[in-house]
Amino acid sequence: MMQTQLKMPSRNHLDKIGRKKKKKWTEEAMERALIEVKSGRCTVRQAAKEFGVPKSSLGDRVSGRVTPGSRSGPAQLITSADEELLVEFSLYMSKHGFPLTKQQLVSFASSIYKRQHRRVAFSKLGQTWWLNFRKRQEKNITIQPADNVVRGRTVCVRKEAVDQFFHLLNTVMDTHGLRDKPHQIFNCNETGFQLGRKRVILPKSASLGYKPAPGSRDHVSVLACFSAAGDDIPPFIIYSKAYPGGVCYKTQGPPDALYGWSDSGCITSDLFKKWFLKHFLVHAQKQRPLLLIFDGHKSPVNLEVVEAARKEDVILLCLPPHCSQILQPLDTGLFALLKQHFAAMIGDGCGTDTHFAVSKKEFSVVFKDSYQVAKEEEGVGIVKEGFRKCGIYPLSHFVISEGHLMPSQGMGPVAGPSLSTLAQGLQTVEDLTAAEPTS
Repeated sequence: MMQTQLKMPSRNHLDKIGRKKKKKWTEEAMERALIEVKSGRCTVRQAAKEFGVPKSSLGDRVSGRVTPGSRSGPAQLITSADEELLVEFSLYMSKHGFPLTKQQLVSFASSIYKRQHRRVAFSKLGQTWWLNFRKRQEKNITIQPADNVVRGRTVCVRKEAVDQFFHLLNTVMDTHGLRDKPHQIFNCNETGFQLGRKRVILPKSASLGYKPAPGSRDHVSVLACFSAAGDDIPPFIIYSKAYPGGVCYKTQGPPDALYGWSDSGCITSDLFKKWFLKHFLVHAQKQRPLLLIFDGHKSPVNLEVVEAARKEDVILLCLPPHCSQILQPLDTGLFALLKQHFAAMIGDGCGTDTHFAVSKKEFSVVFKDSYQVAKEEEGVGIVKEGFRKCGIYPLSHFVISEGHLMPSQGMGPVAGPSLSTLAQGLQTVEDLTAAEPTS
């Protein structure tokens, strides 16, 4: 994922913003002056002079134009309580492997503002809000260059990132007593199917082999979710550009499946919110807490998801980037099995090739029978084996081969700052969720 370079404001620039004319009077003096004026013992002019407060400010309070005790200056765009929630959210995301960029935090703040002022039409909060927010919260958050492994691309997984993930996983398991509760440990992951790739055999004069038939190449993604015990959350089927016509794709698809669409046919932040709030929480185990492990860089979470997860006692844990081949349980076997069965259902005979000769309307019907294998003994065994091979359940860091990892030395930072936390002492999830940022 490309990360644009951001030119961060200098310290002098931030200082200039805060370099305002400080008031030389106190609220206590203003309150005493107000009492004297309202009692009739002094005029506004006399009380202002006696208590050393501005006559105009005192007059505003006497007339009721300004509420006594209110702050001076422009109104804060989002409330202090919501700003504290935003800071806590950024700390939570950072400690769970989702460091926010400036653009992401401003976007979340804009969502909060729009939620409070539904009639206001604007794109997002501006640079002035960001600079003031950063100054107000400089004790709680800091800006640093994003790790080039987190925001960049690599063919290997850095050993340091994997070690960090297992350290956090170990802490979560012990803190919440999940080491022997596989039914409460979930992994969700997305896999894709390219459709409209029927093959026809042509004479040698026209072609040397197979040639794709004319037509569109629709893309369909499936977000699958399984527990370490092999229990499934019904799949989320995501179409590209639009839903198929009619209702057969719903009525004849997998039981209790969820459906959605996006321009790309892949998961988006809004679709992930829809899945988590209206599907995962409905079908997941009733026992709490639950642990949900997923690739947060492909399925970006938003503020509403984190709020709901904490309310419902669901722990969100992000995998290190570009590590599906070694840490994503569903990638290590189940998805290959599903695609093999899917290919067999349509008579493709091309193994795990992801280009399937089936239309968008037909997909859910065919996938229903293919998905059934995941609920049978063979599929359940493969799911459990996937969790074991990845070292997630039973928890074991030692199953990851050193050959899959790359050393962290020689990896310089890349452009693109992200929000992190200065509170390095936070070790457990309880520490994190109980942390109250100072204003």
